[in-house]
Amino acid sequence: MSSNGCCKYSCETASETLEWINAIVDFIRPYSFLTGAHVVNFFKDRMWEAIDKEWMDCLRKEAVENLLQIPGGVVQDHWPASLKKFIVTLSSLVLPRQQQDLQTVLPGMNMTSLNSVLSTGMNWKKKHEVEVLSAVVDSIATSVGANAIIDVGSGQGYLAQVLSFHYQHAVVAIDACSHHGRVTDARAEQIKKYYAAQMRKSVSGNRSLTVPKTVTCNVMSIDMLKALAATPLHKDNVSLLQSSCNADNGSSLVLAGLHACGDLSVTMLKTFMECKEVKAVVSVGCCYNLLSEEGFNHVGSQCGFPMSCGVISAGISLGKSSRDLACQSAERWKCLENDAGLHNFELHALRAAFQMVLSVYYPEVMSTSPSIGRQGKALRRRQQRVVPNSSLHHKENKCSLSEINSHVTGSCYHKKSTELETDDSFDMMLETTSITNENSSNKATKCERSEFIGNYPLFQKYCLLGLCRLGLEPLKETDIHGIWKQVESFAELIGPYWSLRAAFGPLLETFLLLDRLLFLQEQGSSIEAVMLPIFNPALSPRNVAIIAKKLTQM
Repeated sequence: MSSNGCCKYSCETASETLEWINAIVDFIRPYSFLTGAHVVNFFKDRMWEAIDKEWMDCLRKEAVENLLQIPGGVVQDHWPASLKKFIVTLSSLVLPRQQQDLQTVLPGMNMTSLNSVLSTGMNWKKKHEVEVLSAVVDSIATSVGANAIIDVGSGQGYLAQVLSFHYQHAVVAIDACSHHGRVTDARAEQIKKYYAAQMRKSVSGNRSLTVPKTVTCNVMSIDMLKALAATPLHKDNVSLLQSSCNADNGSSLVLAGLHACGDLSVTMLKTFMECKEVKAVVSVGCCYNLLSEEGFNHVGSQCGFPMSCGVISAGISLGKSSRDLACQSAERWKCLENDAGLHNFELHALRAAFQMVLSVYYPEVMSTSPSIGRQGKALRRRQQRVVPNSSLHHKENKCSLSEINSHVTGSCYHKKSTELETDDSFDMMLETTSITNENSSNKATKCERSEFIGNYPLFQKYCLLGLCRLGLEPLKETDIHGIWKQVESFAELIGPYWSLRAAFGPLLETFLLLDRLLFLQEQGSSIEAVMLPIFNPALSPRNVAIIAKKLTQM
């Protein structure tokens, strides 16, 4: 077994970034059939036939634990040389995701553990993200002498409140959800009471507390975000933002975003470039599937991808399936127990086989891109309650399937089509999987194939649930058993296929991030821009921050 070493590419300059981008473009072009695939059509379109037969013959016999390592660039010595070369070459193009030593990059950065009051309501992942990002934003804001920080897509205000109460910055928290605004305000009042009581006990009793200002609106365009930055917003008679983006009055703003969804991260970067009062930006993006892409769902300069002239010149398009694939996390794949990985492969097979039923007997439904929800996962949960000692039952200290299937509050995934139901299901599972106890062994023995293959009764139940969810009655001529017999012998191929496809996830995310970085670098020497993995990738898969500062007046 071996894994890929360090990436041989650099992105310190625009020319180096463009060289890296062109290398990625050259690699992914021949594999658009794989990156753009909808796995729900696996059986219908016989997708395994597009993959090198030698690869599939090898991987169909491979242990699940080894399949789960493929997105992380790990190969096995007995694999075909061409397969090993493919995975190693792909991995060499991926941005390394190990958490950066931020004290080296940002000397003087002051990161401290959040107290119990500020961290109330945060899970382990959110606490880690807010602790790190707030320290980074504080460091950048201090370096540019910022008057205020705008937290874009602030959610329930965790980042804004730490920046305000702990680091004592003037902060405006912007979110499209009015409920989030109310939660932010209510939470801020509770935190304010705590800090006010602490101050009364200390010599700083006369110091006024800085409380974040909340604004509810949809940030749909650069102009709207610029207008927000230009509006005087008052809280406790203190003007937090007193500038106009068209007036040279010395104001200095920083835009910050913790997993600003889809185009919102792009809007932040473009606003940074166009609004002279915005001196710096710290952006951690997510939800690439929601990006607008020129030539697909958007035309013009406001599209989310591509941003840079370099990528535009390359003339490559991704499409929604590829952008959705960019959300896959090699770290989360590696953290999965074998049973959880096998469980997911089985759900893909169920969904793809059900697509055959729809295609043959309900062709009119196919044109509407139906979503059947999470029937397979619900079915599995019921099975495990009946048979708790089945092969899919998790060991102590490992993530349970009920945890995997639960939906974490604040998730940005929007399921609206059949391809999302299957293509997103693993990503949803990974995003909601609890991390393995660090003291427990993560070395599983070779996983035996479950009783799923050949389990027609389970597929029959899945189909009936799916048809019910779609409001369809089983037709008299519907031969569910016949469909299953057609696909049964190919069901074990879906795990290898999905693992090979998922290996492109980190590469596609690298490509999207490099496009954003190059956009900033193309502006010239007046902009200093870096791309840093700032979070633990096992805790927070979307862990790369793009940080940019203006060095001269633009």
